[in-house]
Amino acid sequence: MRLEPRIASPAQTILYPVAAFAATFAFAALLVLMAGVSPLGVFRLVFLGAAGSQFALLETLTRATPLIFTGLAVTVAFRAKLWNIGAEAQLYIGAVVTVVLGTGAVAAPSWVLVPLIALAAMLAGGLLLLGPALLKTRFGVDEVVTTLLLNFIVLLFVSMLLEGPLKDPMGLGWPQSQRVVAEAQWPRLVQGKRLHMGFPVAILAALAVWLMLARSVLGYEMRAVGHNAAAARFAGIPVNRVLALTALISGGLAALGGVSEVSGLKGNLTLDLSPGFGYTGIVVAMLALLHPLGVVASAIFVAGIFVGADAMSRAVGVPSYIADVMTATALLTMGTAIVFTRYRIRWR
Repeated sequence: MRLEPRIASPAQTILYPVAAFAATFAFAALLVLMAGVSPLGVFRLVFLGAAGSQFALLETLTRATPLIFTGLAVTVAFRAKLWNIGAEAQLYIGAVVTVVLGTGAVAAPSWVLVPLIALAAMLAGGLLLLGPALLKTRFGVDEVVTTLLLNFIVLLFVSMLLEGPLKDPMGLGWPQSQRVVAEAQWPRLVQGKRLHMGFPVAILAALAVWLMLARSVLGYEMRAVGHNAAAARFAGIPVNRVLALTALISGGLAALGGVSEVSGLKGNLTLDLSPGFGYTGIVVAMLALLHPLGVVASAIFVAGIFVGADAMSRAVGVPSYIADVMTATALLTMGTAIVFTRYRIRWR
């Protein structure tokens, strides 16, 4: 048995991802049956918990906001075959910059301070990924290892800051930063609800990334490097420069997720700011088949599973970890679907 490259028909391109999602729900239904609960009832509760009311829908969109940023970061990097596994670290660096600049270090009106913090955070996140990118291009160091290890290094760095220079003196000993000033906060979209300006910013970021990848010279160069770096270099494309720019853009997008969580939602920095948004961004990007606009739908889908699973767990007692199982299964089945879209099995 061997895999042979092929060009899938439009019907196959649609059918295989649909089959992947069907397999995900079938596997989840099997687990629910083993727990002694009706799968249809559980899936109904998950849907109602994610979109059954205005509150549920807004919570889903709020949860999806950082996932869109990290999913876009992964999409940009993976398109150029820069395997960025460190979106979690870049998100936290963006949050650190937000706290440093947004707690009184810079006195400016909101229309100046908010863009300033966002740009500074994007620069910090981009520089954090630029290091592994340069190690890859100059010395051949595997960026999967370096970006993955940076996640733990940055988390330890954040922990040190929260126990030291950034610790809130009025926090009763809890490891948390001071709250950002009002001028640094992103406004809420609905009065009394948690959805904030980060969501439309994430939508605009997805549109900008799509235009860049589909219509710009840099986007063409990224795709060329991703398809075949050696051929791209032979054609005159500066591969090292393209990878460096890819790192800056990817890291900057992930850092925006940290900015939105601090300035738009939490108001301060804690060590549990992210429940794994950086890692889940990989799942989001793969489910979207690395399409920037698909990342928005994929992020809302994944966020809906988690938000709905929390509500369902409280109602029927099925553990909310079913959401983790579903996202992991969706990643595996979608990966399989991608393989069968691009290759056929030949028996010999």
